[in-house]
Amino acid sequence: MVSLKQLRYFEAVARLGHFGKAAEHCAVTQPALSMQVQELEKSLGLQLLERGRGGVMLTEGGKEIARRASRVLAEVRDIVDMARLQSDTLTGPLGLGVIPSVAPYILPNLLPGIRDTFPALELRIRETQTQLLLRELIDGQLDLLLLALPVEHPDVETIPLFEDRFLLATAASQHTPHRVRATADLLQGDRLLLLEEGHCFRDQALAFCNLQRVENINTFGASSLSTLVQMVANGLGMTLLPELSVPLEAQRSDIHLMRFSDPEPSRTIGLAWRRTSPRKPHFVELGRMIAAAVKPASAAPKRN
Repeated sequence: MVSLKQLRYFEAVARLGHFGKAAEHCAVTQPALSMQVQELEKSLGLQLLERGRGGVMLTEGGKEIARRASRVLAEVRDIVDMARLQSDTLTGPLGLGVIPSVAPYILPNLLPGIRDTFPALELRIRETQTQLLLRELIDGQLDLLLLALPVEHPDVETIPLFEDRFLLATAASQHTPHRVRATADLLQGDRLLLLEEGHCFRDQALAFCNLQRVENINTFGASSLSTLVQMVANGLGMTLLPELSVPLEAQRSDIHLMRFSDPEPSRTIGLAWRRTSPRKPHFVELGRMIAAAVKPASAAPKRN
């Protein structure tokens, strides 16, 4: 008979690729975890793992069982969440994934309010790129995502929270005339600095610029907007900044911000969760709190 404990232990080994790390994650001893995984293999009559000095690898059968185990465990968490839904507030564990171009600019204002409003909530934050977050949401490792919409997946439901406009950041030494508004054509005249591949904000900027070729784009391995701002300040090019980031990233005299001509480019920030999750009412409530926390913090200074 296959048990949930066996599935949980095996899923941890499959995800972390190491018995020791999986045992630590599951708060059990390594021999106890290893024995449960062996019992699972015996019950299924299938070798799930190849054990080696450097760790473990999934067999072909193990990969399929790992995928199915993740779904089963997610369904079990949904059952627990359904019971918690009888409470009128958010309680228990909640895995929240946030993209890097949002997390530093929302979480500092948001987390104290969440702590005060939902004292029984055990919040776990995961910050990484959109595709990884979606994969972990579908697999049940995360419960809720805060990211840029749209999200196209049949198993995911979303709600929009607010619009986040883009601004053009150039070096102050360029002496751009005041009251001049930026256009997409202006971006063709200088090196455009963007985040490295995999960041959705990079894709959104490229779509606005209608750039099919990227010869004048230099990502320089930049994984944060802070790095891009430093490069712009030192005359290495220009970049697009989401308005959400302006209070933190652009409060310096060597950066010049320009709004774009109408219609201003923007992105929609929202929440995403599994359609099967019974916690939708609580997620919607949390979304209202996020939108309220962003309003006073996202107003960019009036700098042309």
